Amino acid sequence: MRHPHVLTLLIAGTIGLSACSKPDGEAEVNRALNDLNVIDESNLNDVMLQAADPNEAVAYFNRTLQEQPERVDLQRGLASSLTRAGRSTEAVPAWERVVASSAATDDDRVNLADALIRSNDWDRAETVLDGIPPTHETYRRYRLEAMVADSNEEWDKADSFYETAVGLTTTPAAVLNNWGYSKLSRGDYSGAERLFGDAITHDQTMFTAKNNLALARGAQRNYELPVIPMSQTERAQLLHTLALAAIKQNDVATGRSLLREAIDTHPQHFEAAVRSLRALEDNVQN
Repeated sequence: MRHPHVLTLLIAGTIGLSACSKPDGEAEVNRALNDLNVIDESNLNDVMLQAADPNEAVAYFNRTLQEQPERVDLQRGLASSLTRAGRSTEAVPAWERVVASSAATDDDRVNLADALIRSNDWDRAETVLDGIPPTHETYRRYRLEAMVADSNEEWDKADSFYETAVGLTTTPAAVLNNWGYSKLSRGDYSGAERLFGDAITHDQTMFTAKNNLALARGAQRNYELPVIPMSQTERAQLLHTLALAAIKQNDVATGRSLLREAIDTHPQHFEAAVRSLRALEDNVQN
């Protein structure tokens, strides 16, 4: 963003030059000032989209749109901010307004499909994605295509879309985790385990993938913790996950042992594991 003293110098220079020029110098000054305002506003829009609290960004774009309702870039900013704020029901009509514009892009249509999925409107999301040309090959498009195929239980299509999405990004951890969960839901536990492991390789902080990996191993009656980076708290939580998987499969003694280990491992009081152990013991006694 421009520094205030830089703007001051630029404005002063423009005014100084205009004072020595033709009679329409005042119009040129106004035009130069308007150009500077557009540059500064564009910078502010970017800041609101990337750094601001999403609800503050929603308020900003709503306020600015009241003054300039025809601006598609502001409509796009509002729709993006609503999505970031988790306000999917409001984001859908906001993206629809953007898509209805002559300035709409295929990325806007992908964003509309994303908002529809977040609103659990899978059929409309599929229709929107089907209307995007196949030449628009982006990571986000194929990740959404994979999720829609999953929802339709079209497993071969889902696998193809997930594989394509992985190849279109340098940070594939999230889509690998989604793909692994898809495999998990189909009962392909070994395939899921491999994908969750790949996700963790790309992002060692992704606890969701670590927990899903424990679920995949537990579903195969493998109750050993995987060899992955984990904190002491994460270790306790993963032991708890394995314990619940064991109990679900009637391996009660193993589940009880894992719960006790989880409680002992956690650096603080592990209320969830304590409740699980208490419920297990009460059920056995009864």
